[in-house]
Amino acid sequence: MKDNITLEIEEIDRMIHEPARLRIMIYLSLIQEADFTNLLYNTKLSRGNLSAQLQKLEAVGYIDINKKFIKRIPRTLVSITDAGVKALRKYKENLNRILSSDNQESSE
Repeated sequence: MKDNITLEIEEIDRMIHEPARLRIMIYLSLIQEADFTNLLYNTKLSRGNLSAQLQKLEAVGYIDINKKFIKRIPRTLVSITDAGVKALRKYKENLNRILSSDNQESSE
């Protein structure tokens, strides 16, 4: 039989838990929307890695990606969706629950 901590760890959203995607989600949750260059600078990811991670987050509905031309310059705008905000909130709650249950067991 699995213990409670194992079950709780299995509830962690693997899409968000990956470090590069977690950086993106946290940053977007703070500012709501950013262009690709801003994300590139603030997440410290390579262009290829950022692009790949954004595609994965968009595929599950956690972010929206909009490509626009502003003064004839192409711009990629990324924003967190309501589903992304909820998923990040749930991720944080699950992680806090796991960490607090681990602390309680180690102090016994």
